Amino acid sequence: MPTINVQMFEGRTLEQKRAFAKAVTEAAVATLACKPESVDIIIKEVKKEDWATGASYNVTNEIDGFF
Repeated sequence: MPTINVQMFEGRTLEQKRAFAKAVTEAAVATLACKPESVDIIIKEVKKEDWATGASYNVTNEIDGFF
């Protein structure tokens, strides 16, 4: 049973997260030869102010279209 943990910035819709989970599940089934019902996906939403890349906080380094 693969369990896939994903961290992303908050703000995506439930529809987007469902589409993401579907795509990831399909990829897991195709590559790991498992059943879809055995794939668990855990999405952890993180505030921009709580996420840094290198020494820069993403809240100050926004790029158009980047959550």
